[in-house]
Amino acid sequence: MKNVIFGTGPLGRATMNALLARGEVVQMVNRSGIMPNIPSRVKVIKADAYNLESAKQAAFGASVVYNCTAPEYTAKAWTTQLPILWSNILESAAAQNAKLVIGDNLYLYDQVGINIHEDLPMQSSTNKGKARILAATKMLEAHKRGLVEVAMLRGADFFGEYATNQSHLGSRVIPAMLHGKPAQMIGNLELPHSMTYIKDFGLATAMVGASNDAYGQAWHVPNAPTISRRKILETLAGIIGQPLKVQVMPKFLMSALGLFIEPLREVGEMMYQFEQPYIVNHNKFITKFGDIHTPLETALEDTVTWFRTLEPSVKQLTKQTA
Repeated sequence: MKNVIFGTGPLGRATMNALLARGEVVQMVNRSGIMPNIPSRVKVIKADAYNLESAKQAAFGASVVYNCTAPEYTAKAWTTQLPILWSNILESAAAQNAKLVIGDNLYLYDQVGINIHEDLPMQSSTNKGKARILAATKMLEAHKRGLVEVAMLRGADFFGEYATNQSHLGSRVIPAMLHGKPAQMIGNLELPHSMTYIKDFGLATAMVGASNDAYGQAWHVPNAPTISRRKILETLAGIIGQPLKVQVMPKFLMSALGLFIEPLREVGEMMYQFEQPYIVNHNKFITKFGDIHTPLETALEDTVTWFRTLEPSVKQLTKQTA
């Protein structure tokens, strides 16, 4: 069985590794055709998923297609580019009579803080949330019409290998802590906040892809028991062996700077996730597949070990947080 993974970022890599561990054949797809640090038995195809014919060629022969792509983190990109990207990948899977598994997030649930579960209505007051709703609705409607079998895996804020600028525990946190500098954070650190380990995300994605009866619905990736982000940072500090130093950007400053700095403006509309408890329910997945989450301390230790391997490039990442 041939598995074709569109997207070679953190989730694409984690899904690849999970499939390889199962003995599966894996082909990766990105726009450069280059993907460092992968086994020789993995083929990397150069293709532009924004071009339908290019995407179809990349998916040729697939039994399962994995959509692990991520447009630029802006509401504009999600509104204009995400529908094209996801539709092309869906049509590519349909052309091969392949199943489709999509890596998704939790933005399409409105400002829910506790017990975030799959049966919540897809509704959102944020621009990025509305964009995800439209894209997800189209995918699930394609399943209902019998065009292609579709399953969706939804993760919380993720961390782990290759999760650098995309992660709230990435480039602005661990590299800084490794050099005794303050971790850069946002929101209320004292509130419980679910975090998804990227290896668990990849494993869950591969497990759903291999299942015959998990399609036509969404699944939440199992996470370690939810604790506050401050406790997570304290655990990281203990692993690293440095005293904990933290800088939290005030909300008023984020709003002011967001007028001029687009990334801060984009994070601003999602601040509700960091100003109330944010607890993801993954009982549905556990009931069917079992509890696959990695213990938090183990996941953090592995993440720190990976960031240490980036030396001396970790110094450049640290400069971005200074």
